Amino acid sequence: AGLKPEFDKRGVKVLGLSVDGLGDHEKWADDIKQTQGNSLNFPLVADHDKTVAGLYDMIHPNANDTLTVRSVFVIDGNKKVRLILTYPASTGRNFDEILRVVDSLQLTDKHKVATPVNWTSGDKCIIVPALSNDDAKKLFPGGWDEQRPYLRVVDQPGA
Repeated sequence: AGLKPEFDKRGVKVLGLSVDGLGDHEKWADDIKQTQGNSLNFPLVADHDKTVAGLYDMIHPNANDTLTVRSVFVIDGNKKVRLILTYPASTGRNFDEILRVVDSLQLTDKHKVATPVNWTSGDKCIIVPALSNDDAKKLFPGGWDEQRPYLRVVDQPGA
């Protein structure tokens, strides 16, 4: 809820799913407001019979039935699942990582680059290996650092 402006900036819609009933959602929303200082500002679906959670394998296999859903799905505008993360109940989700992934997906969808390990917005990228050097020259006229034929490092497009 506190990161809504960051999701909005990226054109991302957030939807929550809980295996609790509607009454529990109201209590949960109040708990969030009191403990985190944020009001729930995204839709929250009640899946009290765990139909959706079961169909999509959203509950960590080692969790007991009373624990919360711990899966994150990133679905693009074409309704294609691009990322699935399932956390054990003992580990909090990392929304900075989710935003980083969204940034990477949006960048790599727009430009013919991939993002390396630990990449964050503004860091150097890798020209996709499928792009020939001749085609890369057109897209990246400033050049790149060719560390290997398949590893051509370039400044992030649009940064």
